[in-house]
Amino acid sequence: MKSSRSRSRSKSNRNRNSGGGGGNVVNRVFDSSGPEGKVRGTPQQIIDKYNQLARDAQLSGDRVATENFQQHAEHYLRMLAEAQREIEARREEQERQNRERQAERDRERSSRQEQEASADPAQAPQPDIVEPAGETGLVETPESQLKPKPKSTRSRSRKPKAEPVAEQPEAPQPDADGPAPEAAE
Repeated sequence: MKSSRSRSRSKSNRNRNSGGGGGNVVNRVFDSSGPEGKVRGTPQQIIDKYNQLARDAQLSGDRVATENFQQHAEHYLRMLAEAQREIEARREEQERQNRERQAERDRERSSRQEQEASADPAQAPQPDIVEPAGETGLVETPESQLKPKPKSTRSRSRKPKAEPVAEQPEAPQPDADGPAPEAAE
């Protein structure tokens, strides 16, 4: 079972602001104790409420109450303006840090590419190879000794028509004595 001491400690940890400097004042809800009672809301809502109360007091002819409400409104206006300046300063600082991180990543990437290029033998400067005249440095094969056939300059757009076959004279009959003579083609 947890003791009351650890329980209270965890409650206080939950209630702490993570922003450090008073939290988000712009959206924070305040209870303002003014001359007409409590006014509750965000700073902008409180400013609007006190300005409305100041207009009402002015219309009723109460200059003291008008000034009092205007001072309360001005107080929350200063708080709101300060909070917005802090937010803007934090945003600009984050943007500056982001630009610095991006520049550092870009520098690392370019140096890494330079290292890869210098480590890659294909990217390194290659020496010139000078071969003696007439030598290619290749091994001769039987295929390389054959001369290529010249290409025909005739177009092969149509197949030639087959000529009618002329009757061939009868081939001589083999003799019983020897082999048959070959037929002429």
